[in-house]
Amino acid sequence: MAMSGDKLGSWRVGVLFSQTGVTSAIERSQLNATLLAIEEINAAGGILDRPVEPVIYDPASNPKQFRSLAERLLQVDRVRLLFGCYMTSTRKAILPVVESYRGLLFYPTLYEGFEYSRQCIYTGAAPNQNSIQLARYLLSAYGNRFFFVGSNYIYPYESNRLMADFVAQGRGKVLDEVYVSLQPQPKDFDRVIAKIKKLSPDVIFSTVVGSGTAMFYQAYREAGFDPAKMPIASLTPSEAEVAEMSAEAAEAHITAAPFFETLSTPSARRFVDNSKKRFGEKAPVTASAEAAYFQMHLAMRALARCGTDDPERLLSELRDSEFDAPQGRVRIDRENNHTYLWPRIARLDSEGRFRMIWNPGVRIRPDPYCVVQSLDDWSADEIHASAT
Repeated sequence: MAMSGDKLGSWRVGVLFSQTGVTSAIERSQLNATLLAIEEINAAGGILDRPVEPVIYDPASNPKQFRSLAERLLQVDRVRLLFGCYMTSTRKAILPVVESYRGLLFYPTLYEGFEYSRQCIYTGAAPNQNSIQLARYLLSAYGNRFFFVGSNYIYPYESNRLMADFVAQGRGKVLDEVYVSLQPQPKDFDRVIAKIKKLSPDVIFSTVVGSGTAMFYQAYREAGFDPAKMPIASLTPSEAEVAEMSAEAAEAHITAAPFFETLSTPSARRFVDNSKKRFGEKAPVTASAEAAYFQMHLAMRALARCGTDDPERLLSELRDSEFDAPQGRVRIDRENNHTYLWPRIARLDSEGRFRMIWNPGVRIRPDPYCVVQSLDDWSADEIHASAT
């Protein structure tokens, strides 16, 4: 495999985010943020006086396409660093390829945890950085009778398994668990709505992803449920999914993430303002986009320090490296390749904007295997920030 960092010219990096398909809305926000970071780096002189050049393909939300394009990037285009993936199914499709060619994948999406690859840097939230906090909040604010609904693939199953553990710790009960197609039609939610009417849970925990999110929230609204008393709580809806539904359908539902477009810190405002200026006022800026943005900066700073895009050298530089991300100062954990992040919980207002309802202002060390799984015992890093 040719060494793209061994000859003068641009530093070429592979970018795999879907511009079409079921998760294209959220992945386009990740692509935008990746390009914004590259443009900022190049405007500042590049890395060691050489520009960063993205090699971009559209995998169309299809795991097979992700795998095929990862092989093309690593074998034909001769890149060594890949930035991409949203769904767990797509990450799992390309990781064996990345490992086989000794490349390095940067994955900027929350996920279900219980994974480690030496050839992957995980910059989205692990379960101890969103699920535990959301469960604790919901149990204290709404009640302990939960109903689960999700898309039919690995992330929802695993995420629901973990949430069920947390609900049980809170002496709660999961009344039922229903799954819909990853590419659903509105009618697919008729059965879900019927179950909710029958069971009257305190909370609906949703792991529906992609285009199905707006369908589910709209079906909930049309059924006449009251989100103030029985909200949909989820880890997956972002500004991108909310943009595909009416503000009335979104209002009062709850999400946990390290970053929201409405975060008011100076670094967050700069990131959002620059994103809107570059991609348009209506272009959503999501938590997964923020992770895509800071991971490119982290990767290129490591490259500048070691002078090569050799993944082995980069991995050594990345471990324990830090960056002042829009969400707060983040750090790559040397033991598990995951990232210290800042958990927050927000509720959607009448205009479809996330408003913070819980922000402890602490940085949480990643625990992807949930070694510490207690609702009352999730460990914070020593860094604190104002709850803005």
